[in-house]
Amino acid sequence: MTYQKSHEIYLDYAATSPMDPKVLSAMTEVLAQEFGNPSSVTHAFGWRAKAKIDEARASVAECLQAKPEEIIFTSGATESNNLAILGVAHACKARSQSIVTLKTEHKATLAAVDHLRQEGYSVRLLGVDAAGRVKMDEFEAALKTSPSLVSVMMVNNETGVVQDLPVLLEKAKAAGAFFHVDAAQAMGKIPVDLSALPIDLLSISAHKVYGPKGVGALYLRSRPKVPLRPLLFGGSQERSLRPGTLATHQIVGLAKALELASTSLAQDLAHVNLLSQELLGRLALLPKIQVNGFAAKRVPHILNVRFSGVDAEALLASLPQLAVSMGSACTSGTTEASHVLSAMGLSDEEANASLRFSFGRFTALADIRTAADAVVEAVAQLRALSPIWELA
Repeated sequence: MTYQKSHEIYLDYAATSPMDPKVLSAMTEVLAQEFGNPSSVTHAFGWRAKAKIDEARASVAECLQAKPEEIIFTSGATESNNLAILGVAHACKARSQSIVTLKTEHKATLAAVDHLRQEGYSVRLLGVDAAGRVKMDEFEAALKTSPSLVSVMMVNNETGVVQDLPVLLEKAKAAGAFFHVDAAQAMGKIPVDLSALPIDLLSISAHKVYGPKGVGALYLRSRPKVPLRPLLFGGSQERSLRPGTLATHQIVGLAKALELASTSLAQDLAHVNLLSQELLGRLALLPKIQVNGFAAKRVPHILNVRFSGVDAEALLASLPQLAVSMGSACTSGTTEASHVLSAMGLSDEEANASLRFSFGRFTALADIRTAADAVVEAVAQLRALSPIWELA
């Protein structure tokens, strides 16, 4: 089958998802009607805007099975990660200067802990096995340093691998550590119930779950209280932990996106499971392909596929109408191999032969079929130009 190059297909949902029309409608209504500053307490314009914020906070909390007062609005998961990691580390400095996280975390987490390392903190970056799961022996050894904070991503943004949080939480809590979770890629893909898991801090972004860019939240457990120092100063908003005028329309968009994700979770999962099976089934027509992280529990929304003997950059160049990536959007401008795949034991050549396909609610089955056939054709053509690819 010949790929119709006039048809663009978006398969980069892990970078950002399209906005749900219902989210756009909710935001547009607020933009048009409720322009007041929610911090203005002396008139009705401010009162109405604050009421929208309060409703959104309660809605976000309900989706997470949390309390409204435990939700702090931010600009997204990157800010939430920084606030959680730096905020707890600085608040607990007198007790412990040890921080634990994984080598496969998002760059927002890795950059934050590297900043702490430069401040003199002891940072443990834990290895993962070939499937992307944390090495439990390293995890248990790291806990013996009495860390103030452990930070683990719930769903990996490049492979879709799901870490075994209940086990990790139990061990971390026994060691007296606070536990932070980056759940940006988990929301809308798997259930996130904070009444069932003793997570202390949790980061989310709206744009990963069919909402707007530029808004997210940090969940901060109220009991037992988690110590947190702010990164920004200049206002009393968000309990003085994240000052600045609240963007009412953005926050309403976040709440609506999470509400839709919660109510349509089963339906979305069934749809994406079908898409994933179809894509993998068609790509399997090619010899010597492998799904990175295949042996681990994964969400079906992300498929990271290695095409032996093919340079992924060359493959991308031959598929200009397909929106896919070689890894995280935050590192797509670099020439380095994926740090996630390298941590899983892949060589640079293997990592650079891998593409991430990610899809979701608005992806059509027909588009998956068209995209898969285009990839099969392109890989076959590239391999034909390199007769020794079978040795890869």
